[in-house]
Amino acid sequence: MIKLGKAIVKLRIPILIISFLLLIPTGIGYLNTRINYDILSYLPGDIETMKGQDILLEEFGTGAFSVCVIQGMEEKQITILENELKDVDHVKDVLWYGAIADISVPIEVLPTEIGEALKDAETGSQLMIVTFDTSMSADETLNAIKEIRGLTQKQCLLSGMSAVVSDIKIICESEVPIYVAIAGGLSALVLAITMDSFLIPVIFLLSIGMAIIYNLGSNFIAGEISFITQALAAVLQLAVTMDYSIFLWHSYQENQERYPGDKKRAMSHAISQTITSVVGSSITTIAGFLAMCFMTFTLGMDLGVVMAKGVVFGVIGCVTILPSMILVMDKAIEKTRHKALLPNFELGKFVTKHFWVFIIVFLVVIGPAFYGQNHTQVYYDLMGTLPEDLESVQAGMSLEDTFEMGATHVILADANMSAKDAYNMEKELQDVKGVKLALGLDAVVGPAIPKELVPQHIKDVLNNGKYQMIYVMSEYKTGTDEVNEQCDAIRKIIKGYDESIMLIGEAPCTQDLITITDQDFKTVSAVSIILIFLIIAIVLKSVSLPVILVSVIEFAIFINMGIPHYTGTVLPFIASIVIGTIQLGATVDYAILMTNRYKRERSKGAGKKEAIEISLNTSLPSVMVSALSFFAATFGVGVYSSIDMISSLCVLLARGAIISLFVVVFILPAMFVVFDKLILHTSIGFKPEKQTNN
Repeated sequence: MIKLGKAIVKLRIPILIISFLLLIPTGIGYLNTRINYDILSYLPGDIETMKGQDILLEEFGTGAFSVCVIQGMEEKQITILENELKDVDHVKDVLWYGAIADISVPIEVLPTEIGEALKDAETGSQLMIVTFDTSMSADETLNAIKEIRGLTQKQCLLSGMSAVVSDIKIICESEVPIYVAIAGGLSALVLAITMDSFLIPVIFLLSIGMAIIYNLGSNFIAGEISFITQALAAVLQLAVTMDYSIFLWHSYQENQERYPGDKKRAMSHAISQTITSVVGSSITTIAGFLAMCFMTFTLGMDLGVVMAKGVVFGVIGCVTILPSMILVMDKAIEKTRHKALLPNFELGKFVTKHFWVFIIVFLVVIGPAFYGQNHTQVYYDLMGTLPEDLESVQAGMSLEDTFEMGATHVILADANMSAKDAYNMEKELQDVKGVKLALGLDAVVGPAIPKELVPQHIKDVLNNGKYQMIYVMSEYKTGTDEVNEQCDAIRKIIKGYDESIMLIGEAPCTQDLITITDQDFKTVSAVSIILIFLIIAIVLKSVSLPVILVSVIEFAIFINMGIPHYTGTVLPFIASIVIGTIQLGATVDYAILMTNRYKRERSKGAGKKEAIEISLNTSLPSVMVSALSFFAATFGVGVYSSIDMISSLCVLLARGAIISLFVVVFILPAMFVVFDKLILHTSIGFKPEKQTNN
């Protein structure tokens, strides 16, 4: 490692030249990586709802639809609008009351419930179903949504997932650069206060920023990443890899005292020590992120792989780019030196003296924290927490207020199903609690009217000769218990006619999401704990320490995830899955750092309390700076973001870093006091060379 350190120091100029040149291809890769804004597309492809979506696209050429609320327009104007909408690229067809009540079908024979559902007598507002020939979140669909909004202004409000996805895209494109600026700015502020140079935080951010671009640019190979990954990747990579830069800087300063006047030699040794420590430390963080790859809901793999890759790039940048920059900018760094403003906390004696207090706190709090975590409420309705001024949200509110409608389901059935069965099935669906309208070909014309009389474009929308499609409009919102019960009731009816009939749409997909992510939470938690447990056992050569360290950080996670239950906060579903594993992987490093120093002091012959005091006092500055920079990088984004899914994740991560800091500072040393004998007898390298009575 010393040889590698010397080589990096010697080649510092070529390293900087190459690292800056690499920004060109990776920057191009980043700009050309597609962003997927559709959460539901990460559901497993082998479940019925996703298979149905594929059939809808392949057989009907319809991958998405939007329900539009038309306000303040006469039927003649709506007819003109219908023709304009049909001319928009990738709009397949338009279905509304005027289109159904075609001259070929006598209007008096149309079922009255269709008219009542699609047209509000009091306001004159009407509903229009616009179908697209591309998938829900395809770029073509989103462009069509944008063009339709340009045509209709406020007279035609588009609802549905495609409209929601379009609005999320608009928000992300404007906010993501600001996330990075906020995270970087607040981290720099924390570092400027806690470090001894005003320039060194800028150098840290520059080297980490380059590693972030390498990471995001390499995502081009995968083709696309989710909008959540795009929004969080830079912020999280900055937060979890800042430790490595801090460690290198502190090691460099220590080695300058060992080798006064020889900064190159000091940096060579600092690089060597950093590689040894940071590689071991980063493995736990990488393991935490990779645990998300075990999720059936593949958004976990998307975020997990990108973040694990980001940690690897962060480590490489920390031991190559950062030391090269520090040496090249040495004179400027020296000119910006100042006294560190962070006070010197000496908590070692206080904690060891009052260890029993912290053990009691642990025993008293763990029960309520665990209970709170298991009873924290989560939501699955993405639209429900978006800003109310968004067009998709306004459309959903108008749909609910004017027409008492929420979700829209789609049923795919065999086209050869008898007209009588199809009609009866649709009538049964109409009687399901909360169903506002079941709109299929047989419901439109009834069994008495020959299908030859139905306008061809209506038949094309609802029946392609192989499958027939039925739109079911519900009074209930997506992700609610009521709509899930409704979906179960609908499935029971349709499967009674034919087992091959499928129920698809946003609400059924979300119901699958609830079932799948519930299991994913258990899987990810178990995998992350097992992986990190094994890594700690190998790194620290101990049987007992993995139990103690993981228990301490899990205690912090219980507190963090339990708080929302007691404050009445409802979290996005993804938070309950990923927060635990990210917090465990990212903050267990604090515990490992302190444990390593405790191990060193015990092996040198220090007594139990003396070793614990030294380990706490020496580790506290690094742990505090790391936790505060993690907090700064995530909290600002959490406060700023208008997308609750991103905001909640960042606030939880910020709070988790501070809780982990307090738990490691106060609870972990108390655990060492209580379990010192057990640790010594179940670990290698802890027993002191010379016993000291304490």
